[in-house]
Parts: sequence; structure tokens; C-alpha cells
Amino acid sequence: MFGVGSVQRVGALLGVLALLLSGCASSPKPRVFHVGGEAFDLTGLSPARAEVVIAGLSQIGTPYVFGGSEPGRALDCSGLTRHAHQAAGLEIPRVSTAQQAAARPLRDDPKPGDLVFFRTGPNQYHVGLMVDRYRFVHASTSLRRVHLASLDNSYWRQRYLGAGTYLH
Repeated sequence: MFGVGSVQRVGALLGVLALLLSGCASSPKPRVFHVGGEAFDLTGLSPARAEVVIAGLSQIGTPYVFGGSEPGRALDCSGLTRHAHQAAGLEIPRVSTAQQAAARPLRDDPKPGDLVFFRTGPNQYHVGLMVDRYRFVHASTSLRRVHLASLDNSYWRQRYLGAGTYLH
């Protein structure tokens, strides 16, 4: 029914198919985003999480302006986090307290792309965007620009309220 040539062709096709499928099962290619001389490993993040993180990191150095919502020109903390989520096609509230109220609270440690919330004064709240296991990007009132900070810093640790997410 099948000639030797047909069997060899089918065998060759099956071999090629096996090689292609084994390539799909290999570990993911590293995805690294560079900013300010630092490399951020995005490997393993969902496309939406990676997009949110990249959008946040891309604003490092942008001037802090209260009420600012212009990427690259002027941002406040919630303007930064809102912009980062919009880059991934997600709409979130404009102010930090509303962002915290609407986010899904996290019981576990925050992941890249999740939001971290702080109480910085009697009626003052702050939000940042996690970019790796310990660091977050935020619009700093004291430094007057968007920059990186660490959750391990005693200032932030003492003011930490919790974390939330709009991502899956």
C-alpha cells in the first residue's frame, strides 16, 4: 500500500515535527528590559504584566508633579500606575485610594506589575508599581521624579499598607 519512499518521507516529517515540538517545550527565551544601566528580567511574566512593568520603568526620570498624568512630562504616583496599566489595555482609577479600593487584595508577596500601597501621612497615601521581587517604581515627592525604591527600606516598610493587583 505504501512504498518505501512514502514511509521514509513520513518518517522524516515525523522527525522534523518532533524537533519543532521539542523546541516548544524548551525553557522560555530570556526577556530583559534595560533602563538606567540596569537590566530587568521579564522572563516568565505574562504579556500584560511585562507591558505594565515596561511602561512603569520607561518613566524613570519623569518629573513629579502633583496631579500629573502626562507620561514623559509630569506624573504623580497614581498617574504613573494608571499610565502603566493603560499601556497594557487596562483602565484603573486615577487616585491612589481608589486604586487600592478597586484592586484585588493580595495575600502573598506582590509580583512584578502589582501595586503596593503606603500611608505617608495623616491623610496622605502613596502607590508604587512592583518591578521585581523587592523593588518598585514610583513618583517620589521628595526626589521630585519617578525612580526606583525598595520595600526593604525602613521608611517604606513602616508605611506599607498592603498590595493589590489588576492583573491575573
